[in-house]
Amino acid sequence: MGGAVSAGEDNDELIDNLKEAQYIRTELVEQAFRAIDRADYYLEEFKDNAYKDLAWKHGNIHLSAPCIYSEVMEALDLQPGLSFLNLGSGTGYLSSMVGLILGPFGVNHGVELHSDVIEYAKQKLDFFIKTSDSFDKFEFCEPSFVIGNCLEISPDCTQYDRVYCGAGVQKEHEDYMKSLLKVGGILVMPLEEKLTKITRTGPSAWETKKILAVSFAPLIQPNHTDSGKSRLVHLPPVAVRSLQDLARIAIRGTIKKIIHQEALGRAGDGLKSPPRFKRRRLRRRRMETIVFLDKEVFASRISSPSDDSNNCEDMEEERLEEEEESKPSELKPDPPVNFLREKVLSLPLPDPLKYYLLYYREK
Repeated sequence: MGGAVSAGEDNDELIDNLKEAQYIRTELVEQAFRAIDRADYYLEEFKDNAYKDLAWKHGNIHLSAPCIYSEVMEALDLQPGLSFLNLGSGTGYLSSMVGLILGPFGVNHGVELHSDVIEYAKQKLDFFIKTSDSFDKFEFCEPSFVIGNCLEISPDCTQYDRVYCGAGVQKEHEDYMKSLLKVGGILVMPLEEKLTKITRTGPSAWETKKILAVSFAPLIQPNHTDSGKSRLVHLPPVAVRSLQDLARIAIRGTIKKIIHQEALGRAGDGLKSPPRFKRRRLRRRRMETIVFLDKEVFASRISSPSDDSNNCEDMEEERLEEEEESKPSELKPDPPVNFLREKVLSLPLPDPLKYYLLYYREK
């Protein structure tokens, strides 16, 4: 699915449009989408298309349309502390958003077939951790990626609370996918041209819900070795955090609570927040097209017929916006403040300990 919502001028406008179209419906999912800029996962020469509701593919690198990721995130019903397995983890964009919700005590694993895509995903993950202020607004469950065919996962691997497959699953592999899921867990995958949510309600009991009509490229079948044996994929072990790491998580959590209490105190004292800058209203366009991209098909959602009747209003609105923009701006937005970083750096602690609390982030 693609082209279902209007393009945005930036990441926030794209998310606004996804919310308005009811693809994003919960606060946790909205926060995760806003925290990670979709354009950061594009190659530089293609970033102009980052905020369109379209898939993108370049070589082995692939991103699904934003409306697809929205439906997937909502269907997974993510909660802090859960374990997540991403089959066909690609750029790591989805895994990173999931990691913001899972928190420090979750498990976040991905399996990817192509080594160049794994390297790309690690570069993007490193860039997010080192440069994004969103990293300090959450306690992040960092994804771990392994190379291999997701149909060859070792049978002795642990089961997961949440599983997503980003390629079309043939009916013959449905039971294999279900076997990766814990009782009470949720599996989301394209199955028989439907994005499907399967909940494991018991050892051999399942509930199935069809979410959306889609068409994904099918899973690539395993290529066995000359001996006829498959190359088993061994997922990372679930590691126990060190006492030092647990202390860092607890200290950062305490500082965030203090910052939140101070903000509430300022609000209670009647201090006004700085004026918010009005975002330009994005007019929806009537779309009646089907977009074909590689082997993935995206059917557009048709907007309301009332859109056509609002052309005059839109033209007047655009004229007023142009007049408003031509006026000299009296206020300039202040750069965002990383309050957690400021608070940590002000603590009476040795510098090495401060940098440890900040995960050695330079920004």
